[in-house]
Amino acid sequence: MTDAGVPMIELSAVNKWFDAFQVLRNINLSVARGEKIVVCGPSGSGKSTMIRLINRLETHQSGRVAVDGIEMSDDAKAVEAIRREVGMVFQQFNLFPHLTVMENLTLAPIWVKQVPEREAEELAMQLLARVRIPEQARKYPAQLSGGQQQRVAIARALAMKPKVMLFDEPTSALDPEMIKEVLDVMIELAREGMTMLVVTHEMGFAKTVADRVVFMDQGEIVETASPQAFFDSPQTERAKLFLSQILGH
Repeated sequence: MTDAGVPMIELSAVNKWFDAFQVLRNINLSVARGEKIVVCGPSGSGKSTMIRLINRLETHQSGRVAVDGIEMSDDAKAVEAIRREVGMVFQQFNLFPHLTVMENLTLAPIWVKQVPEREAEELAMQLLARVRIPEQARKYPAQLSGGQQQRVAIARALAMKPKVMLFDEPTSALDPEMIKEVLDVMIELAREGMTMLVVTHEMGFAKTVADRVVFMDQGEIVETASPQAFFDSPQTERAKLFLSQILGH
């Protein structure tokens, strides 16, 4: 049993360097169960690095990172336990090109969770229906549009039944007409109560879905606010400048 009072994700006093360059500075962020956080900010502000710490794709040099009460450390068992709980969707879809959509979705449940093949395939079909492409199950990634590939990537992450979903600029590699179909799936996921941390420039999505917007610049969390407060009355000059550039006013 997990304690409902324990944050789903917790970063406290986290610092990270790439050689001499400090990419994250004293990051403090607590995400409650079911909370939807949108992380935004200019390029190079540390957004992607921060969320990649949460499933140990990057390591931090000081501070604490915990998921569902499990602290992230060098302990391989802790890392494995956290990765089972955390689904991740990347900018590039990272699908296996030589496997069909169905095989991409069933690979991890069968090999990591020892789910029987038939059960894994049934779940995969349910998830493909959920992301609105059940008819693509037997195709290979190269036969799909970018938007369809990204929806397969979301379904693949969900196949592990994660407690948290991380999205690292999931629409930035897509053509404009495909962005909506991916965001619609993410909006539905949010409404179903999934804990989500989303790095994105899609401010409309932030307004629709986010419980809080976290604005980062130069490796720091500069502002955290409700979407309404952030968009209507940003508190810092850096946030005002960012919004004027991205929203064009």
